[in-house]
Amino acid sequence: MHAPLNALFRTASLLSAAALATACGGGGGGSDTPVASNVQVTVSTPTTSGGVFSVQAPIAVQAQVTVNSTAASDGTAVALSLPGGSFAPVAPQTRAGTASSTLTGTTPGPQALTASATVNGTTGTGTQTIYLRPVPAALELLVPAYFHPSTNTGWSQLATSASAAPSVSITAILNPSNGMFTAADSQTLQAARNLVNAGGKVVGYVYTRYGTGTRSLADIKTNIDRYFDLYGSTVVSGIFLDEMASTAGQVEFYREIYQYIKARNANLRVIGNPGAIPAASAYTGVADALVSFEGTATTFQGFDPRTSAPWMYTLANTRNAALVHNADTCAAMQTAVQTAATARYNHGLVYATDLQYNPTTQVGNPWASLPSYWGALVGTVQAVNAGTVLPSC
Repeated sequence: MHAPLNALFRTASLLSAAALATACGGGGGGSDTPVASNVQVTVSTPTTSGGVFSVQAPIAVQAQVTVNSTAASDGTAVALSLPGGSFAPVAPQTRAGTASSTLTGTTPGPQALTASATVNGTTGTGTQTIYLRPVPAALELLVPAYFHPSTNTGWSQLATSASAAPSVSITAILNPSNGMFTAADSQTLQAARNLVNAGGKVVGYVYTRYGTGTRSLADIKTNIDRYFDLYGSTVVSGIFLDEMASTAGQVEFYREIYQYIKARNANLRVIGNPGAIPAASAYTGVADALVSFEGTATTFQGFDPRTSAPWMYTLANTRNAALVHNADTCAAMQTAVQTAATARYNHGLVYATDLQYNPTTQVGNPWASLPSYWGALVGTVQAVNAGTVLPSC
């Protein structure tokens, strides 16, 4: 008996469909999902900043995405994250393997910038550590004015500059007889008063012998009192604590000094000078500003808190000072000032001089007078603050 022709056609069609299904993996429990890809993501920010930026300033962020060593398809979404910041756009898409966004940081300190992308179920992630500092204030000049007005014109130059360049804050460190005195020197008092009247500021020098007890707390407190009692609080608006320790063991020694000064007047500015980045971050609680660098212009170029003391980026630049000597030329001075103002250095108080001092042999006195390029130093700070062309040397 022969089957109807239409039945034969139906049977052939079913057999063909079954064969196709088997060839495609159907009916055998297979999957349509391809093998997982190798997804790699690299995130980066402008290299010129060294990975240090100011909060609220726009930061260009790029994420490069590769899939099996080939640039990801256009339109691949990238997720960006930073604990203390925001992005625009939040989830940029790749074009020629690169996604771009703009980051605005909000929280100072070290931060982990992360970018991730998922392709065909596989996720790749890249991370970069960046450092955010508070919005910087204008640079100030902190001048070790360790010279007497009767033998040096430095004090009169300070007053002249303070009057002529009011946009540049000039603070002079007053140091009569190495801070050891029982009466005010009339010429020094008048010179300091002239500077204050011209718009400058004066802080009194007090050495502390690194908190070892070689100089007692009682002697230090007496020294502090004499500045205000003999030179007057209308002239002296702060204290400069020299020979400051930087290790954790001496923090309480300096805390007592700091509290003693603030008890007299909470508005007094206390500047501590360990001459280097303190080993203990607790020193930020015993001074309003710290001299985190004192040394040669050449050594200054290697200053870098990113790995040794990233906590410094939580501080405003007004809390960070640099005293640079052996800046032999006006050009070297300008390099030092410009460098101090960068986000990586984060210095708000700066001074540079061509006077020489050898830290190894301890020969020389870099604070014996103002630098030969004093006028250019003031003009350079003024130009850096204004974002204008530096004065010619």
